Amino acid sequence: MNASPATPSPSPSTGFSRRNFLGLSAGALALASTPRLFGQVTSAAGSAEKPLRVALVGYGAQGRILAESLLKIGDIKLVALCDMWDYARTYGERYFKAAGIDLTGYSDLDEMLAKEKGLDAVVIATPDVFHAPHTNACLKAGLHVYCEKMMSNTVEGARSMVQTMKETGRLLQIGHQRHSNPRYRFTRERLLGEAKLVGQLTGAQAQWNRAVTKDLGWPKKSDIPAETLAHYGYPDMATFRNWRWYKKFGGGPLSDLGAHQIDIFSWFFGRLPSTVIASGGVDFYKNHEWFDNAMVIYEFPQLDGNVARAFYQVQTTTSSGGGYWEQFMGSEGTIRISENPSQTKIYREAAAPSWEEWVRKNYLRADLAAAAAAPAADAKVDARETAPLATYGLPVTLNKAIHQYHLENFFQAIRGKAKLNCPADEAFRSEYPIFKAIEAIEKRQLITITEPAV
Repeated sequence: MNASPATPSPSPSTGFSRRNFLGLSAGALALASTPRLFGQVTSAAGSAEKPLRVALVGYGAQGRILAESLLKIGDIKLVALCDMWDYARTYGERYFKAAGIDLTGYSDLDEMLAKEKGLDAVVIATPDVFHAPHTNACLKAGLHVYCEKMMSNTVEGARSMVQTMKETGRLLQIGHQRHSNPRYRFTRERLLGEAKLVGQLTGAQAQWNRAVTKDLGWPKKSDIPAETLAHYGYPDMATFRNWRWYKKFGGGPLSDLGAHQIDIFSWFFGRLPSTVIASGGVDFYKNHEWFDNAMVIYEFPQLDGNVARAFYQVQTTTSSGGGYWEQFMGSEGTIRISENPSQTKIYREAAAPSWEEWVRKNYLRADLAAAAAAPAADAKVDARETAPLATYGLPVTLNKAIHQYHLENFFQAIRGKAKLNCPADEAFRSEYPIFKAIEAIEKRQLITITEPAV
């Protein structure tokens, strides 16, 4: 989980123009000719360069996921692991030792920074409340930082991270890993940007639904001493293990899950929303502080003067509705995309121009391009019912774990071979509407969103 105790509490896009929308690195453009190769970033494994010395801070659930990807990247050397919980840290040390990596374990971040000389970068996967103090300490120590989203559980904490990044000149990548996902980049840059496949973009939807789950427990005899828990602000082990549900430590499901997808709204639309209205509540898990469900509507002004609306929902009491995905709808088609490839589908409106050009260019996979069977005559409810839609697939295959692409981008940026796909200033801007959605729920009113000051 954590290390030292928490301290108590780019230029904005101006439109959905091709120039703004296709803000690609030269490397991404070079891979555009063959969609299947779009995400195959070559790592520096086997290169003559000196490996980057990296520390991992936080070995909870997310830290373990990142560790799996870190082990697959050949141009880095993991040298330290920091976690306040002896159980998690020991588990991590054994995991890395089994993988042939002998690293040093620490229970305190300040001790690690004082003793580990020659570090190049730190990967932070602690609870949200610790992101700002941990990140700021590492940046001030001269290290580059990859920090998990959300940046913080407060706007002030997130803003401080951007300020420290600018003051120190170090790199700070935020873990919105979809920004490095080949499927998402291809969809944004090629299908929506170049091909304008869906016509006029008129709306979006996204959701993340999960089934009912019990609160996390912990192994017997692994309790953290009460004085140590108090040192980090935890009243007990139950709060420590389930910190995401408590306002002092996290931002609830809208922050935990919604952060990934609401970020995609702003990224794909090319601007921030102008307003948000939302509803949510603590309706099922009565022992939690954060609401267990939320429904959010954003308004995104378009260059032509129209408004596109984006609806987001998160449910933690049902897995129905297909799990998690984002969907962008337009006058000529709809793109549904997800980190789960089985959820990714593209639909052409019956009256839309032919997409055969994009099939020939391998921008679309045609093996799904068949209209659904026509409904029986007596099944039609309304004479105006839309004709069945042709369905296509996305011809982009991932050959790495979803977090690996984003981590590789971070390490390549340190070496000067790439630009960060999600630097802290851009992440702060995209996370700001999440804080405003929470405000809308708490105040039960429409909230206006303006450019956040840094």
